[in-house]
Amino acid sequence: MSFPVFRRSALCGGLLALALSASLGTVGARAEDLSRATLTVIGQGEASATPDMASLSTGVLTVGKTADEALSSNSKSVADVIAAIQAAGVEPRDLVTSGFSIQPQYVYPQQGQREAPRLTGYEVRNTVNVKVRDLSKLGGLLDKLVQAGANQASGLSFSLQDPSAIEQQARLAAVEDAKTQAQSLAEAAGLRLVRIRRISPTHDMGGVAPAPMMMKADARAVPVQAGETTARAQVTIVYDAEPR
Repeated sequence: MSFPVFRRSALCGGLLALALSASLGTVGARAEDLSRATLTVIGQGEASATPDMASLSTGVLTVGKTADEALSSNSKSVADVIAAIQAAGVEPRDLVTSGFSIQPQYVYPQQGQREAPRLTGYEVRNTVNVKVRDLSKLGGLLDKLVQAGANQASGLSFSLQDPSAIEQQARLAAVEDAKTQAQSLAEAAGLRLVRIRRISPTHDMGGVAPAPMMMKADARAVPVQAGETTARAQVTIVYDAEPR
């Protein structure tokens, strides 16, 4: 009866030895991995393209002695502005009301006087955001906005309708920059790159900063320059390295 017990003990011992060997092998691999040097580089890349879309805010500011007077005048002017925008070919999805307000206007007494503020009228402001997907129409649209009664405009900026292509180009350029840096640094330090331990990409879109605009009644064929919009990418790569 002792023979089966002996066999089970031997089997358990073999499994324990095998498990211990595997554990030591794993620990050894981890120790070897941790003993390697690491090299961290940050690559930068960018790509540019000519914008094909513009965005801006425009609207009407009116004043009146009463809120009803100011609102009535503003509503008529804004309706004319929206009609001009739509006549220029702007799609409904690219036109959205972004702000509306009615504010009382007061004249305040000079410092030291004990009079109450005096109501002088009301100010109504209505603003819409517009996207223009055909830049050849932008200058003419700005002119028509003024003629239709718009006296407020701001935030003109240019962008791409689909920036994915230049974003990809920027990412690839960032990776190439990181690889070049890593090879150069490794050679200078007498190291050999073994593998990539970690890679972390980021990107952002640059472009022409929004510019303030003054609307004037004598505006004609407003000249605009789109410039370039730029995608910038950054990638952080961590390499395992070892002595040559």
